[in-house]
Amino acid sequence: MFSFGNAASRHDRFIHKPAVKHTLLIMGIILVAFNLRPSITAVGPLIGVIRDDLGISNGMAGLLTTLPLLAFALLSALAPRIAMRFGNGFAILIGVTAIGTGILVRSVEMTFTLFFGTILIGIGIAIGNVLLPGIVKKNFPLKVGLMTGIYSICMSGWAAIGSAVSVPLAQNFQSGWQGSMAIWSILALIAFVVWLPQARIKKSSIRLPKLDPKNNPLWRSPLAWQVTLFMGLQSFLFYTMVSWLPEILQSRGMEPATAGLMLSGMQVAGLPGTFLSPLLAGKLPHQRGMVAGIGIMYLTGLMGLLIGGNFLMLVISIALIGLAQGSSISLALTLLSLRASTATQASNLSGMAQSVGYFLAAIGPISIGFLYDQLQSWTPAVLILFAIVTLLVIAGLGAGRNDYVPES
Repeated sequence: MFSFGNAASRHDRFIHKPAVKHTLLIMGIILVAFNLRPSITAVGPLIGVIRDDLGISNGMAGLLTTLPLLAFALLSALAPRIAMRFGNGFAILIGVTAIGTGILVRSVEMTFTLFFGTILIGIGIAIGNVLLPGIVKKNFPLKVGLMTGIYSICMSGWAAIGSAVSVPLAQNFQSGWQGSMAIWSILALIAFVVWLPQARIKKSSIRLPKLDPKNNPLWRSPLAWQVTLFMGLQSFLFYTMVSWLPEILQSRGMEPATAGLMLSGMQVAGLPGTFLSPLLAGKLPHQRGMVAGIGIMYLTGLMGLLIGGNFLMLVISIALIGLAQGSSISLALTLLSLRASTATQASNLSGMAQSVGYFLAAIGPISIGFLYDQLQSWTPAVLILFAIVTLLVIAGLGAGRNDYVPES
Protein backbone atom coordinates (compact mmCIF):
# COMPACT_ATOMS: atom_id res chain seq x y z
CA MET A 1 0.00 0.00 0.00
CA PHE A 2 1.27 3.47 -0.91
CA SER A 3 2.72 5.48 2.00
CA PHE A 4 3.60 9.12 2.01
CA GLY A 5 6.25 8.38 4.64
CA ASN A 6 7.89 5.75 2.45
CA ALA A 7 7.74 8.09 -0.54
CA ALA A 8 9.43 10.85 1.44
CA SER A 9 12.06 8.37 2.64
CA ARG A 10 12.77 7.27 -0.94
CA HIS A 11 13.00 10.93 -1.98
CA ASP A 12 15.53 11.64 0.80
CA ARG A 13 17.60 8.59 -0.19
CA PHE A 14 17.55 9.79 -3.80
CA ILE A 15 18.67 13.30 -2.81
CA HIS A 16 21.51 11.89 -0.69
CA LYS A 17 22.99 9.68 -3.42
CA PRO A 18 26.52 11.02 -4.05
CA ALA A 19 26.04 11.55 -7.80
CA VAL A 20 22.71 13.34 -7.29
CA LYS A 21 24.10 15.49 -4.45
CA HIS A 22 27.08 16.41 -6.61
CA THR A 23 24.88 17.36 -9.56
CA LEU A 24 22.45 19.36 -7.41
CA LEU A 25 25.35 21.23 -5.81
CA ILE A 26 26.80 22.20 -9.20
CA MET A 27 23.35 23.24 -10.48
CA GLY A 28 22.79 25.22 -7.29
CA ILE A 29 26.11 27.05 -7.59
CA ILE A 30 25.34 27.94 -11.20
CA LEU A 31 21.83 29.19 -10.45
CA VAL A 32 22.98 31.21 -7.45
CA ALA A 33 25.69 32.74 -9.67
CA PHE A 34 22.97 33.68 -12.18
CA ASN A 35 21.51 36.01 -9.52
CA LEU A 36 24.69 37.79 -8.43
CA ARG A 37 24.85 40.46 -11.18
CA PRO A 38 21.80 41.07 -13.45
CA SER A 39 19.74 42.86 -10.80
CA ILE A 40 22.56 45.45 -10.75
CA THR A 41 23.61 45.55 -14.41
CA ALA A 42 20.00 45.95 -15.55
CA VAL A 43 19.92 49.36 -13.85
CA GLY A 44 22.61 51.09 -15.96
CA PRO A 45 20.67 51.35 -19.25
CA LEU A 46 17.57 52.52 -17.32
CA ILE A 47 19.30 54.92 -14.95
CA GLY A 48 18.38 57.99 -17.02
CA VAL A 49 14.71 56.98 -17.16
CA ILE A 50 14.60 56.25 -13.42
CA ARG A 51 16.36 59.55 -12.68
CA ASP A 52 13.88 61.55 -14.76
CA ASP A 53 10.84 59.62 -13.51
CA LEU A 54 11.65 60.13 -9.82
CA GLY A 55 13.30 63.54 -10.21
CA ILE A 56 16.66 62.64 -8.66
CA SER A 57 20.18 63.88 -9.53
CA ASN A 58 22.95 61.91 -11.24
CA GLY A 59 24.70 61.62 -7.88
CA MET A 60 21.58 60.09 -6.31
CA ALA A 61 21.12 57.84 -9.34
CA GLY A 62 24.67 56.60 -8.80
CA LEU A 63 23.52 55.31 -5.40
CA LEU A 64 21.55 52.60 -7.22
CA THR A 65 24.90 50.94 -7.92
CA THR A 66 26.75 52.27 -4.87
CA LEU A 67 24.27 50.97 -2.26
CA PRO A 68 24.73 47.28 -3.22
CA LEU A 69 28.49 47.78 -3.05
CA LEU A 70 28.19 49.28 0.45
CA ALA A 71 26.05 46.29 1.42
CA PHE A 72 28.74 44.00 -0.03
CA ALA A 73 31.33 45.77 2.08
CA LEU A 74 29.34 45.69 5.33
CA LEU A 75 28.09 42.10 4.96
CA SER A 76 31.21 40.49 3.49
CA ALA A 77 33.07 40.29 6.81
CA LEU A 78 29.90 39.00 8.51
CA ALA A 79 28.92 36.41 5.89
CA PRO A 80 31.28 33.71 7.26
CA ARG A 81 29.70 34.28 10.70
CA ILE A 82 26.23 33.80 9.21
CA ALA A 83 27.52 30.58 7.64
CA MET A 84 28.88 29.40 10.99
CA ARG A 85 25.57 30.11 12.70
CA PHE A 86 23.20 28.64 10.10
CA GLY A 87 25.42 26.55 7.82
CA ASN A 88 26.72 27.39 4.34
CA GLY A 89 23.65 25.99 2.61
CA PHE A 90 21.08 27.87 4.65
CA ALA A 91 23.14 31.08 4.52
CA ILE A 92 23.09 30.99 0.71
CA LEU A 93 19.32 30.41 0.86
CA ILE A 94 19.00 33.54 3.02
CA GLY A 95 20.99 35.45 0.42
CA VAL A 96 18.85 34.30 -2.52
CA THR A 97 15.68 35.19 -0.57
CA ALA A 98 17.04 38.69 0.11
CA ILE A 99 17.82 39.17 -3.58
CA GLY A 100 14.33 38.13 -4.71
CA THR A 101 12.58 40.21 -2.05
CA GLY A 102 14.75 43.24 -2.79
CA ILE A 103 13.99 43.03 -6.52
CA LEU A 104 10.25 43.12 -5.87
CA VAL A 105 10.49 45.94 -3.30
CA ARG A 106 12.73 48.00 -5.60
CA SER A 107 10.22 47.75 -8.42
CA VAL A 108 7.62 49.82 -6.54
CA GLU A 109 7.60 53.35 -7.95
CA MET A 110 8.77 55.19 -4.86
CA THR A 111 12.17 56.65 -4.04
CA PHE A 112 12.28 54.96 -0.62
CA THR A 113 11.39 51.48 -1.91
CA LEU A 114 13.80 51.91 -4.82
CA PHE A 115 16.74 52.41 -2.47
CA PHE A 116 15.57 50.04 0.29
CA GLY A 117 15.07 47.21 -2.20
CA THR A 118 18.50 47.93 -3.63
CA ILE A 119 20.02 47.51 -0.14
CA LEU A 120 18.29 44.11 0.27
CA ILE A 121 19.66 43.02 -3.10
CA GLY A 122 23.15 44.05 -2.00
CA ILE A 123 22.84 42.06 1.24
CA GLY A 124 21.81 38.92 -0.63
CA ILE A 125 24.53 39.23 -3.26
CA ALA A 126 27.17 39.86 -0.58
CA ILE A 127 26.40 36.51 1.08
CA GLY A 128 26.72 34.67 -2.24
CA ASN A 129 29.87 36.57 -3.22
CA VAL A 130 31.72 35.63 -0.03
CA LEU A 131 30.57 32.05 0.52
CA LEU A 132 30.79 30.62 -3.01
CA PRO A 133 34.65 30.63 -3.17
CA GLY A 134 34.81 28.71 0.12
CA ILE A 135 32.15 26.24 -1.04
CA VAL A 136 34.11 25.67 -4.26
CA LYS A 137 37.40 25.28 -2.36
CA LYS A 138 35.84 22.72 -0.01
CA ASN A 139 33.85 20.63 -2.51
CA PHE A 140 36.11 20.90 -5.58
CA PRO A 141 39.67 21.28 -4.19
CA LEU A 142 41.29 19.89 -7.36
CA LYS A 143 39.09 21.86 -9.76
CA VAL A 144 39.07 25.33 -8.24
CA GLY A 145 40.00 27.03 -11.52
CA LEU A 146 37.38 25.16 -13.54
CA MET A 147 34.55 25.68 -11.07
CA THR A 148 35.47 29.33 -10.52
CA GLY A 149 35.48 29.80 -14.29
CA ILE A 150 32.07 28.17 -14.59
CA TYR A 151 30.32 30.25 -11.96
CA SER A 152 32.18 33.42 -13.02
CA ILE A 153 31.00 33.06 -16.61
CA CYS A 154 27.48 32.42 -15.32
CA MET A 155 27.64 35.69 -13.37
CA SER A 156 29.05 37.62 -16.30
CA GLY A 157 26.74 36.04 -18.87
CA TRP A 158 23.60 36.97 -16.98
CA ALA A 159 25.06 40.38 -16.19
CA ALA A 160 25.33 40.94 -19.95
CA ILE A 161 21.77 39.70 -20.49
CA GLY A 162 20.54 42.08 -17.79
CA SER A 163 22.09 45.05 -19.57
CA ALA A 164 20.87 43.97 -23.01
CA VAL A 165 17.20 43.33 -22.24
CA SER A 166 16.42 45.99 -19.62
CA VAL A 167 15.47 48.75 -22.10
CA PRO A 168 13.48 46.47 -24.49
CA LEU A 169 11.62 45.00 -21.51
CA ALA A 170 10.87 48.49 -20.17
CA GLN A 171 9.59 49.57 -23.58
CA ASN A 172 7.37 46.50 -23.95
CA PHE A 173 6.06 46.34 -20.38
CA GLN A 174 3.14 48.63 -19.61
CA SER A 175 4.74 49.16 -16.19
CA GLY A 176 7.97 50.44 -17.79
CA TRP A 177 11.22 50.24 -15.85
CA GLN A 178 9.42 48.81 -12.82
CA GLY A 179 8.33 45.69 -14.71
CA SER A 180 11.70 45.41 -16.42
CA MET A 181 13.48 45.17 -13.06
CA ALA A 182 10.83 43.05 -11.31
CA ILE A 183 11.19 40.19 -13.81
CA TRP A 184 14.54 39.19 -12.29
CA SER A 185 12.74 37.92 -9.19
CA ILE A 186 11.81 34.83 -11.27
CA LEU A 187 15.48 33.90 -11.54
CA ALA A 188 15.84 34.22 -7.76
CA LEU A 189 12.83 31.94 -7.22
CA ILE A 190 14.33 29.24 -9.46
CA ALA A 191 17.65 29.43 -7.59
CA PHE A 192 15.80 29.21 -4.26
CA VAL A 193 14.06 25.97 -5.28
CA VAL A 194 17.19 24.30 -6.70
CA TRP A 195 19.34 25.30 -3.70
CA LEU A 196 16.85 24.00 -1.11
CA PRO A 197 18.55 20.56 -0.73
CA GLN A 198 21.79 22.31 0.29
CA ALA A 199 19.99 24.08 3.16
CA ARG A 200 19.80 20.72 4.99
CA ILE A 201 23.54 20.92 5.69
CA LYS A 202 23.69 22.63 9.07
CA LYS A 203 27.40 22.54 9.93
CA SER A 204 30.00 24.77 8.35
CA SER A 205 33.75 24.16 8.22
CA ILE A 206 34.37 27.90 8.18
CA ARG A 207 35.84 29.30 11.37
CA LEU A 208 34.78 32.74 12.51
CA PRO A 209 37.18 35.38 11.16
CA LYS A 210 38.56 37.81 13.70
CA LEU A 211 37.46 41.29 12.72
CA ASP A 212 40.05 43.03 14.92
CA PRO A 213 43.12 43.72 12.75
CA LYS A 214 45.37 43.73 15.83
CA ASN A 215 44.56 40.07 16.54
CA ASN A 216 44.21 38.76 13.01
CA PRO A 217 47.40 38.14 10.98
CA LEU A 218 45.36 38.19 7.78
CA TRP A 219 44.73 41.93 8.21
CA ARG A 220 48.47 42.51 8.69
CA SER A 221 49.48 40.54 5.60
CA PRO A 222 50.78 42.61 2.63
CA LEU A 223 49.68 39.80 0.29
CA ALA A 224 46.14 39.83 1.69
CA TRP A 225 45.97 43.60 1.21
CA GLN A 226 47.23 43.31 -2.36
CA VAL A 227 44.53 40.73 -3.13
CA THR A 228 42.01 43.03 -1.44
CA LEU A 229 43.06 46.07 -3.46
CA PHE A 230 42.98 44.08 -6.69
CA MET A 231 39.44 42.95 -5.88
CA GLY A 232 38.34 46.47 -4.94
CA LEU A 233 39.89 48.30 -7.88
CA GLN A 234 38.58 45.91 -10.51
CA SER A 235 35.14 46.26 -8.92
CA PHE A 236 35.51 50.07 -8.96
CA LEU A 237 36.14 49.91 -12.71
CA PHE A 238 33.39 47.40 -13.44
CA TYR A 239 30.58 49.06 -11.52
CA THR A 240 31.52 52.54 -12.72
CA MET A 241 31.34 51.38 -16.33
CA VAL A 242 28.11 49.46 -15.73
CA SER A 243 26.54 52.58 -14.20
CA TRP A 244 27.70 55.27 -16.59
CA LEU A 245 28.83 53.80 -19.92
CA PRO A 246 25.31 54.08 -21.41
CA GLU A 247 25.15 57.75 -20.33
CA ILE A 248 28.61 58.41 -21.80
CA LEU A 249 27.54 56.89 -25.10
CA GLN A 250 24.19 58.72 -25.09
CA SER A 251 26.04 62.01 -24.56
CA ARG A 252 27.62 61.31 -27.94
CA GLY A 253 24.26 60.89 -29.65
CA MET A 254 23.69 57.17 -29.25
CA GLU A 255 20.12 55.92 -28.71
CA PRO A 256 19.36 54.48 -25.22
CA ALA A 257 18.59 50.98 -26.56
CA THR A 258 21.83 50.96 -28.59
CA ALA A 259 23.81 52.19 -25.59
CA GLY A 260 22.32 49.37 -23.52
CA LEU A 261 23.35 46.87 -26.18
CA MET A 262 26.87 48.30 -26.14
CA LEU A 263 27.01 47.80 -22.38
CA SER A 264 25.81 44.25 -22.88
CA GLY A 265 28.37 43.78 -25.66
CA MET A 266 31.10 44.93 -23.29
CA GLN A 267 30.15 42.17 -20.87
CA VAL A 268 29.76 39.55 -23.62
CA ALA A 269 33.25 40.44 -24.87
CA GLY A 270 34.50 39.62 -21.39
CA LEU A 271 33.08 36.07 -21.32
CA PRO A 272 36.14 34.35 -22.90
CA GLY A 273 38.39 36.06 -20.36
CA THR A 274 35.98 35.24 -17.55
CA PHE A 275 36.14 31.51 -18.32
CA LEU A 276 39.76 31.15 -19.43
CA SER A 277 41.40 33.41 -16.85
CA PRO A 278 40.87 31.04 -13.86
CA LEU A 279 42.01 28.02 -15.91
CA LEU A 280 45.20 29.78 -16.97
CA ALA A 281 45.81 31.23 -13.49
CA GLY A 282 45.54 27.78 -11.91
CA LYS A 283 48.26 26.38 -14.19
CA LEU A 284 50.78 29.21 -13.87
CA PRO A 285 53.36 29.47 -11.08
CA HIS A 286 52.35 33.14 -10.70
CA GLN A 287 49.80 35.47 -12.31
CA ARG A 288 51.84 38.65 -12.83
CA GLY A 289 51.91 38.32 -16.61
CA MET A 290 48.13 38.04 -16.63
CA VAL A 291 47.84 41.22 -14.58
CA ALA A 292 50.08 43.10 -17.04
CA GLY A 293 47.97 41.89 -19.98
CA ILE A 294 44.76 43.00 -18.27
CA GLY A 295 46.27 46.45 -17.67
CA ILE A 296 47.29 46.85 -21.34
CA MET A 297 43.80 45.91 -22.57
CA TYR A 298 42.13 48.27 -20.09
CA LEU A 299 44.33 51.26 -20.95
CA THR A 300 44.00 50.72 -24.70
CA GLY A 301 40.21 50.46 -24.45
CA LEU A 302 39.92 53.57 -22.26
CA MET A 303 42.11 55.52 -24.70
CA GLY A 304 39.74 54.62 -27.53
CA LEU A 305 36.75 55.63 -25.42
CA LEU A 306 38.43 58.96 -24.60
CA ILE A 307 39.30 59.73 -28.20
CA GLY A 308 35.89 58.66 -29.46
CA GLY A 309 36.02 58.73 -33.24
CA ASN A 310 33.77 56.52 -35.31
CA PHE A 311 31.41 53.76 -34.25
CA LEU A 312 33.90 50.99 -35.07
CA MET A 313 36.53 52.50 -32.78
CA LEU A 314 34.02 52.64 -29.95
CA VAL A 315 33.06 49.01 -30.51
CA ILE A 316 36.70 47.86 -30.43
CA SER A 317 37.45 49.98 -27.36
CA ILE A 318 34.44 48.68 -25.45
CA ALA A 319 35.32 45.10 -26.43
CA LEU A 320 38.85 45.54 -25.02
CA ILE A 321 37.46 47.02 -21.80
CA GLY A 322 35.03 44.11 -21.56
CA LEU A 323 37.76 41.52 -22.08
CA ALA A 324 39.87 43.19 -19.39
CA GLN A 325 36.89 43.29 -17.03
CA GLY A 326 35.98 39.65 -17.58
CA SER A 327 39.55 38.53 -17.03
CA SER A 328 40.07 40.68 -13.94
CA ILE A 329 36.91 39.68 -12.06
CA SER A 330 37.50 35.96 -12.49
CA LEU A 331 41.21 36.36 -11.72
CA ALA A 332 40.28 38.24 -8.53
CA LEU A 333 37.92 35.43 -7.49
CA THR A 334 40.55 32.80 -8.32
CA LEU A 335 43.20 34.61 -6.27
CA LEU A 336 40.95 34.23 -3.22
CA SER A 337 41.49 30.48 -3.53
CA LEU A 338 45.03 30.41 -4.93
CA ARG A 339 46.45 32.63 -2.20
CA ALA A 340 44.83 30.45 0.49
CA SER A 341 45.96 26.96 1.50
CA THR A 342 42.63 25.88 3.06
CA ALA A 343 38.90 26.48 2.65
CA THR A 344 38.97 28.40 5.94
CA GLN A 345 41.63 30.75 4.64
CA ALA A 346 39.77 31.14 1.34
CA SER A 347 36.55 32.17 3.09
CA ASN A 348 38.28 34.53 5.51
CA LEU A 349 40.37 36.11 2.74
CA SER A 350 37.20 36.37 0.66
CA GLY A 351 35.47 38.17 3.53
CA MET A 352 38.34 40.63 3.96
CA ALA A 353 38.88 41.25 0.24
CA GLN A 354 35.22 41.79 -0.53
CA SER A 355 34.50 43.81 2.62
CA VAL A 356 37.30 46.34 2.18
CA GLY A 357 37.35 46.00 -1.60
CA TYR A 358 33.69 46.85 -2.06
CA PHE A 359 33.98 49.89 0.20
CA LEU A 360 36.57 51.07 -2.30
CA ALA A 361 34.40 50.07 -5.25
CA ALA A 362 31.41 51.94 -3.80
CA ILE A 363 33.25 55.21 -4.33
CA GLY A 364 33.14 54.73 -8.10
CA PRO A 365 29.55 55.13 -9.35
CA ILE A 366 28.50 57.89 -6.95
CA SER A 367 31.71 59.93 -7.24
CA ILE A 368 31.66 59.77 -11.04
CA GLY A 369 28.00 60.82 -10.99
CA PHE A 370 28.71 63.82 -8.74
CA LEU A 371 31.76 64.70 -10.85
CA TYR A 372 29.62 64.85 -13.98
CA ASP A 373 26.99 66.93 -12.17
CA GLN A 374 29.70 69.50 -11.40
CA LEU A 375 31.65 69.52 -14.69
CA GLN A 376 29.06 68.36 -17.24
CA SER A 377 31.78 66.40 -19.03
CA TRP A 378 32.73 62.72 -19.06
CA THR A 379 36.40 63.33 -19.95
CA PRO A 380 37.57 63.82 -16.31
CA ALA A 381 35.80 60.58 -15.38
CA VAL A 382 37.68 58.60 -18.05
CA LEU A 383 40.98 60.14 -16.91
CA ILE A 384 40.25 58.99 -13.35
CA LEU A 385 39.70 55.47 -14.69
CA PHE A 386 43.19 55.61 -16.24
CA ALA A 387 44.64 56.23 -12.77
CA ILE A 388 42.55 53.42 -11.24
CA VAL A 389 43.85 50.94 -13.86
CA THR A 390 47.43 51.92 -12.99
CA LEU A 391 46.78 51.21 -9.31
CA LEU A 392 45.06 47.93 -10.28
CA VAL A 393 48.19 46.72 -12.06
CA ILE A 394 50.44 47.67 -9.13
CA ALA A 395 48.23 45.77 -6.66
CA GLY A 396 47.85 42.83 -9.05
CA LEU A 397 51.60 42.38 -9.50
CA GLY A 398 51.84 41.84 -5.75
CA ALA A 399 48.72 39.68 -5.49
CA GLY A 400 49.90 37.52 -8.38
CA ARG A 401 53.04 36.20 -6.69
CA ASN A 402 53.15 32.54 -5.66
CA ASP A 403 52.55 32.63 -1.90
CA TYR A 404 49.90 32.01 0.76
CA VAL A 405 48.30 34.39 3.23
CA PRO A 406 48.84 33.52 6.92
CA GLU A 407 46.33 31.36 8.76
CA SER A 408 43.77 33.50 10.62
